[in-house]
Amino acid sequence: MALRSDSMVAAVEGRAGVRRGSRWLALSDALVLVLAVAGAQLWRFGTPADADGFDPTTSFVALEYTWVSIGVIVLWLTSLHVHAAYDPRMLGHGTQEYRAVVDATFRLFAALAIVSYLSKLELARGYVLVAFPVGLVALLVTRRLWRSWLGVHRARGRFADSVLVVGDLAHVQPLVRDLRASSDAGFRVVAVCCADSPESVEGIPVVGCEEDAAELAQRVGADVVAYAASSRLGATGLRKLGWALEGTGIDLVVAPGMTDVAGPRIHARPVAGLSLLYVEAPRFTGTRLLLKSAFDMLAAFILMVALAPLFVVLSALVWFEDHGPVFYTQRRVGHGGRSFVMTKFRSMTVGADQVLPEGNDADGPLFKLRDDPRVTRIGRFLRRSSLDELPQLLNVLRGEMSLVGPRPPLESEVAAYEEDVHRRLLVKPGLTGLWQVSGRSDLSWEDSVRLDLYYVENWSFTSDLRILMRTLRAMHESNGAY
Repeated sequence: MALRSDSMVAAVEGRAGVRRGSRWLALSDALVLVLAVAGAQLWRFGTPADADGFDPTTSFVALEYTWVSIGVIVLWLTSLHVHAAYDPRMLGHGTQEYRAVVDATFRLFAALAIVSYLSKLELARGYVLVAFPVGLVALLVTRRLWRSWLGVHRARGRFADSVLVVGDLAHVQPLVRDLRASSDAGFRVVAVCCADSPESVEGIPVVGCEEDAAELAQRVGADVVAYAASSRLGATGLRKLGWALEGTGIDLVVAPGMTDVAGPRIHARPVAGLSLLYVEAPRFTGTRLLLKSAFDMLAAFILMVALAPLFVVLSALVWFEDHGPVFYTQRRVGHGGRSFVMTKFRSMTVGADQVLPEGNDADGPLFKLRDDPRVTRIGRFLRRSSLDELPQLLNVLRGEMSLVGPRPPLESEVAAYEEDVHRRLLVKPGLTGLWQVSGRSDLSWEDSVRLDLYYVENWSFTSDLRILMRTLRAMHESNGAY
């Protein structure tokens, strides 16, 4: 009963808390849209006293733009609801939440354009071209702020669904481990149903066998039952589990056996009464790659210009430390196994690469030392803040690196790669990446490889933008930087 009581207390701050949060999010979106749309109207037409609230350019129907603005706001909020932008199950994790906002906005814009054309109501272009871009950006920024707030609380165990994991031990263990590592996903594992396990799995208590999962889920106060494959239940048992959970308010989620495959590559198709999962092959060519390269070049150029004063200051600090070279160059391996010279601000003493100290805080072919005596005083600051990586923008401009990608490996590391790890070289290495925002030097070799391969298999322009935003937070927190 203690487990049930603890779970029920957490549920008050969990699912119910997220539902309250979604309502507050809808309210903040309404406020954002009022400001954006009203601002566009004032910018285009001035105050009602100046223009009587009418658009002088309309040709067929005199439109009162105050009522137009109210209609746009109502339709915009309705479109957000229709596209599930406030679904508590998607808040705070993944790109689907942002995609819902973008889809809702663009489809509303397209619908209004079509209606305006067919009915010959000429909405002022200046008004539309200000309201929608400003509103969309404001919605995404607000959503990001809410997500940051939610992530902080979820890391403390609040605002997360209580989860009962069901399945064989071999499948339950990795799922429990992954859910625990992704606290921002909003899942908190409270119990496990696994007949072939000891009293606990990864520190989570085992409360029974798979066949009793529906009853046990209600007993422990679970919000979600996560099925991780069970030889005891099989397809028939899973179907019965879903039936048993009907009307309880408990969600059933099924973790497919495919690992490191992102959702956008998976599509469910009903075939002969079966739900078959189609998995698209990863793509390493085409228009998306051209857009990524163009974005890299443009962003790198803008950053180089904007950060030029910082480059001068950091260069002076490195030189004044010991009057040695400002930059450090090292041969790394890039796209397709081609070598290139990577540039960084020098953070170690001159000739440090010729002297390898004793000890190693990393595993695998990596070498990392938390208290490396070769690192200079300014070098420690540069590493903690990741500012030593800034000169790699030159590598991005030369087309040797990308802003986001796998960690650029040394030639000695590539020589020690197992066959599967060579897939890291299918894309350009990145100035930042999943490894940068997930712990950096604190990562094990296995985790570093797993994150890089996940990125290679599932990269997208949207995920790149998300990683870039998370990089700013990682630079501020300095976790795993040494």
